[in-house]
Amino acid sequence: MWLYLAALVGLYYLLRWYRERQVVSNLQDKYVFITGCDSGFGNLLASQLDLRGLRVLAACLTEKGAEQLRDQTSDRLETVILDVTKTESISAATQWVKERVGDRGLWGLVNNAGISIPFAPNEWLTKQDFMKILDVNLLGLIEVTLSLLPLVRKARGRVVNISSIMGRVSLLSGGYCISKYGVEAFSDSLSQEIGGKIEVKMLQQPVLGDELHGTCPNSLPPPHSILMWLGRQAPLPPHELHAHLDSGCHNLLDI
Repeated sequence: MWLYLAALVGLYYLLRWYRERQVVSNLQDKYVFITGCDSGFGNLLASQLDLRGLRVLAACLTEKGAEQLRDQTSDRLETVILDVTKTESISAATQWVKERVGDRGLWGLVNNAGISIPFAPNEWLTKQDFMKILDVNLLGLIEVTLSLLPLVRKARGRVVNISSIMGRVSLLSGGYCISKYGVEAFSDSLSQEIGGKIEVKMLQQPVLGDELHGTCPNSLPPPHSILMWLGRQAPLPPHELHAHLDSGCHNLLDI
């Protein structure tokens, strides 16, 4: 029995060693398109892949974000302005990518663009508050993917959708968790349809990190700014709303 167990453990480590030794060759010939590169994870990923020699096509929402990214990366990295909520912007970015990748196709698509606000108890929000997040996090991701999928097919590449642990456990109100559940479902269905030809992966990033810290404890905006942040008149007086959000952030950060 112990001999069989030792053999299984040895086989496991042998397979692990083999997988870890696998590397992607000819990185300089491979194009990766990343959305949401103004800051955060998308910005960091674009910089890291550029350092590794990949040809990064970085989509930013603002020209300022694009300029800052170009300043900190090599000449290989190129940027394009993209608003994932606008079909015409996605079409223009798709054509821009086609002109650059040519017959090589797109080796990687990383759908990273996303927002988390308006964030408030569901009863405080309107349909438009939910749609604002769904347009970026889910519908925009779907349209970008479908637009670029032919180029990914050409390269037999991969699609990486940035999801969240909130796509498995709903701990926040508003549209964020709903959008991430949708990303999980879309990714699963797409993988079932084209699995074996194109890899479809999800990255479930944690959400209680720097982004949430930026709206919590010491950095909470004044009450009148919070009302604007929520995008509508809240049913609580400003001083009570401030205390409510402050307490809520502390509770979330303790989870």
